[in-house]
Amino acid sequence: MTTFYRQPVHVARGEGVWLWDTDGRRYLDCYNNVPHVGHCHPRVVEAIAGQAATLNTHTRYVHDAILDYGEALTAKFDHDLDSMVMVCSGSEANDVALRMAQAVTGKTGIIGTDNTYHGNTTAVSQLNSSKTPIGGYLDHVRQVPAPDNMQPVGGSCAGQVEAFAKGVEQAIAELEASGHGVSTLIVCPYFANEGFPTLERGFLDRAIAAVRKAGGLIIADEVQPGFGRIGSHWWGHEKLGFAPDIVTLGKPMGNGHPVAAVVTRPDILTAFQEQFKYFNTFGGNPVSAAAAMAVLQVIEDENLVQNAADVGAYAVDLLRQVQVQHDVIADVRGSGLFFGAELWQDGAPATELCAEMVDAMRERGVLLHSVGRHENTLKVRPPCVFSRANADQLAETLDAAMRAVT
Repeated sequence: MTTFYRQPVHVARGEGVWLWDTDGRRYLDCYNNVPHVGHCHPRVVEAIAGQAATLNTHTRYVHDAILDYGEALTAKFDHDLDSMVMVCSGSEANDVALRMAQAVTGKTGIIGTDNTYHGNTTAVSQLNSSKTPIGGYLDHVRQVPAPDNMQPVGGSCAGQVEAFAKGVEQAIAELEASGHGVSTLIVCPYFANEGFPTLERGFLDRAIAAVRKAGGLIIADEVQPGFGRIGSHWWGHEKLGFAPDIVTLGKPMGNGHPVAAVVTRPDILTAFQEQFKYFNTFGGNPVSAAAAMAVLQVIEDENLVQNAADVGAYAVDLLRQVQVQHDVIADVRGSGLFFGAELWQDGAPATELCAEMVDAMRERGVLLHSVGRHENTLKVRPPCVFSRANADQLAETLDAAMRAVT
């Protein structure tokens, strides 16, 4: 497995926003979105333990917990997205979503961006940009240039909407000419792995209209921005103002318990079941449903969406104050508790400096990492119980680390 940092952190336990290593050193966790409501949240732990002590089995039996959770989760969605399939990982969710699109459209063409990540199955690995699949990308997959703050598609931020849409329109034309047709455009609505560029509401409207005109569906991969992390909304597609046909969920859904889901319309789910007869042994088992329900309830009861908005805005403002002191910080951006700083040096992406900063922060007790096409953007994505005091520590440490490495 790939690990973070020159000297990997050997973690022993966690609580809230904190991790401790085997030597007892405490770290401020500014990276992990899996413990969405905080490491080892007692209500989630209690829900998992209580259900495990009562019943856990595969999903060939019926149980109330999955129905209760499905109703609670889909109540958070509009656009008739009121059907759910539970699985075990975001990779599985995206794999299922792609097959749903094929089942509905009868077509196989898939469009994603050229700097994305959607998981590890054979199907979704065709969309990943960091490693070329053996034998190259299959002919039914097209990757379009991703939006970017510092190097915008089309040469300017003002022209980026049109340039991105033209990339999608070209991909549609190629897929139709090759006989594949268009089954779907799949995007993370926050463009997280692309470096979370700053995009205006409606950015995707023209591209989505082109896909729908060609008969395709829209998949919103909400594994990273979902469940209120971005502060302004529960879901990234709400922030950009579009209506997806299928939404995929994963990482933060069970606070570390392996649970994920696909949310869609009943007609799409019916078409999928008729074509594929899908079954998942562990997806939606009683313990997974209990973990996921506890997370949903904690988000509501502890007002974590509002906390993400408040603390995230406060943290971005602090980072912009640090930016004034360091010329290599070219851009500070984000939404809610998903933000960061892009580094440039001598007119070029500062990839090596960014890697140095990741380790320098780790040495000073703050865990974060990098993202983006050139891995030159510091990525901050902490548990959603992150506080203003935590943000103060992050900013102070960032300033100290920056002074040490530049």
